[in-house]
Amino acid sequence: TWPPVTRIFAAWYENIIDGTLIVHLVATLWRQMLGYWLAVVLGISLGLAIGYYRFAYNLLEPLIEVFRPIPGPAYLPVLVLFVGIGNEMKVVLVLIASLFPILLNTYGGVRSIDPVQLDTARTLGLTTLQTLREVVLPAASPQILTGMRISLAISLILAILSEMIVSNDGLGYFTLLAERTFKVPDMYAGIFTLAMFGYALNRLFLLGEAKIIRWHQESSGRK
Repeated sequence: TWPPVTRIFAAWYENIIDGTLIVHLVATLWRQMLGYWLAVVLGISLGLAIGYYRFAYNLLEPLIEVFRPIPGPAYLPVLVLFVGIGNEMKVVLVLIASLFPILLNTYGGVRSIDPVQLDTARTLGLTTLQTLREVVLPAASPQILTGMRISLAISLILAILSEMIVSNDGLGYFTLLAERTFKVPDMYAGIFTLAMFGYALNRLFLLGEAKIIRWHQESSGRK
């Protein structure tokens, strides 16, 4: 059923004022962000490695191709078995599901770099670390950012899913509990909060992305 919009916003306002939604939002946010940023660090590192070093590609590519097609939610029962049902499981689930878009986009960005740029870096005597930092990372950044944006949405979805299945807090838990206890206005209030939360995350990411790209363009222009 669809209650009057006024009841939904009244329920949303009440849950905001008494702190209920804030507590659940914070629980979801820290799980999502921890798993997401771990995926960013690991995904970019592995993507740079397999894109730049042939031996790393030969070593890791078969493993990536085996695990990449597995949907994120399919890891949940395995993680529950080995990690338990605590926050660790939720963070690891977000990490695994968010990893591959970042890793594969980083790899694609590295492989698309003009070989002349790399040859020029070697001619100028840049070390491997300097080449990665000054040439490879800036050139691959548009594709890396694309992967990060995709993974940001995935991380929120998996955080909410894990909370709906095994949790006692978080926006996913709040929304499902409201549905099961027939508190329909609270359920829609939870969904509305999720929608606004996801929208805000996306807008913040786009602002950060624009600043990073502009900074790289200005840096390239000065060089």
